[in-house]
Amino acid sequence: MDFDYNGGNTTNTNKRVFNRLGGGQSANDTSNHNHLQQNQKVCYHWRAGRCNRFPCPFLHRELSAPPTHAAVNGGVGAKRGFVGNDSSSSSSFSGRRGNNGNNSNYNNSWGRFGNKGDGRGVRGGSVEKVCTYWVQGHCNRGDTCRFLHSWSLGDGFSLLTQLEGHQKVISGIALPSGSDKLYTGSKDETVRVWDCQSGQCMGVINLGGEVGCMISEGPWIFVGTPNVVKAWNTQTNTDLSLTGPVGQVYALVVGNDLLFAGTQDGSILVWKFNAATYNFEPAASLNDHKMAVVSLVVGANRLYSGSMDHSIKVWSLETLQCVQTLKDHTSVVMSLLCWEQFLLSCSLDQTIKVWAATESGNLEVSYTHKEEHGLLTLCGMHDLEGKPILLCSSNDSSVHLFDLPSFSEKGKIFAKQEIRAIQTGPGGLFFTGDGTGQVRVWNSVAVPTATT
Repeated sequence: MDFDYNGGNTTNTNKRVFNRLGGGQSANDTSNHNHLQQNQKVCYHWRAGRCNRFPCPFLHRELSAPPTHAAVNGGVGAKRGFVGNDSSSSSSFSGRRGNNGNNSNYNNSWGRFGNKGDGRGVRGGSVEKVCTYWVQGHCNRGDTCRFLHSWSLGDGFSLLTQLEGHQKVISGIALPSGSDKLYTGSKDETVRVWDCQSGQCMGVINLGGEVGCMISEGPWIFVGTPNVVKAWNTQTNTDLSLTGPVGQVYALVVGNDLLFAGTQDGSILVWKFNAATYNFEPAASLNDHKMAVVSLVVGANRLYSGSMDHSIKVWSLETLQCVQTLKDHTSVVMSLLCWEQFLLSCSLDQTIKVWAATESGNLEVSYTHKEEHGLLTLCGMHDLEGKPILLCSSNDSSVHLFDLPSFSEKGKIFAKQEIRAIQTGPGGLFFTGDGTGQVRVWNSVAVPTATT
């Protein structure tokens, strides 16, 4: 894994902005932290979602609460950058579908509260579109502008910082366990390595081919490129190239000690790790899809694959045989997600489908959520209250945040171009990567409660 340490282009101005947003606090600053907070004020216009001053003399974040026991021991309140040293994250969106005993009524409650939510955080009379002039830095309408002066809409999350450097669409974001580095892959044929404590780009890995996807599993990072899967171990610095794919590798997933790769020619290649040789050895090739495989997920001892042939195939992890084909989507199945005992799928046919097992064990659609645009990427997380949240990007350059299981919309994120990569992190963090090559870091925040 060869690094180009001249690849980072984060300017001093960006570093100052990152510090102002709450990252990059040095050890020398720690002793003065409480004193400084007493003299700092949160920007009123930022809270209202319409600050256009750059640089702004006030804070674009909420002042942190007094340290709790968890913060003292390295919790959310103790992080200096956008991610602490512990990059592990727990979630019921782990890819293992199984009833935990608390969700037996979800079959009857999908979408029952309505799809459009309660409008929390929506500015009265505004249009759900970011103001072009505000983006360019010279909207003079202020409060009277009918368009948004913010990259997000709703409560419960805020923009922490943004990472600049990639030149084309972000196709993968990975945060290996035990690492203090964030990895981002792009169709500009590079992977960038970011320091989580400072937000600085630490290096650029030139791959010589577009990154089709990227995942992390433990200390390993797997990168899909044309005709090759790159495998890097961030702890041992092992650098492997797994050959066999034909064309671009669009999807990767790990399950049952196997690595699966969905490829452009419609096959799913399988490797098994050999601890003796410290290498991945070819194990199988699954060839039932008629077109490119673009999404993979593992759960309930099953592999699920979504394809440009509009189908989802269900594979046994034990026999690697296809046990069911799901044909309810009418366009490309772009993303798959396992949550509790359900499989969720999204498609360019503008729908999210929720699949549940029948008594026979086969999956059937139990709920369909309809949107106005084609849907691209699914990602699951929990808010600070532990409630499940579904993030779903669409090809109108936005991300919807839905409460589950109601599909009530609790917020929206906007970008200059389509968001193709979403990744969760520890402590309520999540990351989005768009078509311009920009990576944004978001932070979950407590929702203010109304007082009587």
